[in-house]
Amino acid sequence: MTEDDVNTPNDRTRGTGGELRGELREHEVRTALLDLLAEVGAVTATEAASRLGYSSGLCSFHLRQLARHDYIEEAPHRGGRARPWRLKRPTATADGPAEGRFDDLARGLEDESWQRWLTQRDEAPSAWRHDEAFSAVAYLTPEEMSRVADVIRRTLAPYRDREQRPLARPDSARPVALITRLFPLLPHAPGDAAQD
Repeated sequence: MTEDDVNTPNDRTRGTGGELRGELREHEVRTALLDLLAEVGAVTATEAASRLGYSSGLCSFHLRQLARHDYIEEAPHRGGRARPWRLKRPTATADGPAEGRFDDLARGLEDESWQRWLTQRDEAPSAWRHDEAFSAVAYLTPEEMSRVADVIRRTLAPYRDREQRPLARPDSARPVALITRLFPLLPHAPGDAAQD
């Protein structure tokens, strides 16, 4: 099987908003793998196949293609044959493109997952048919904004190991998107059409 055998005939690439960019063609298996990685953190080809309903060989092939194009990377693991993958983490470089690319991908996957939730929430088990979405504007100093972010991180810390340790998850646990963006609201530029 070659890459051309499994690529869609359509040579479109996807832009921002959760869509693939660059040389890698859009493909339903790759999109499903990226969504799954955004949801659960790290998976092997066998785990992905089990969750998505594809063969492990097909998942393995597309995971390697995503890695080759720098969308994902091998996750830390304790040896053995299992080879878990995760979304590529931004590198700490001064030029910043890797971080911007990761942020665009993550934001797009968040938006796609949110839209899927809105259209399919009635199909979820009854205990899961609600969400806790909220937004707020607070007047904070830069130091206070950092403290709020730290409180959120500390609150989530007890649950982070469940991503890598499935046995630590309670039976009723499901992946839940936790999205927090703290940023200053900038004034509109003079003459901006958005001003009222």
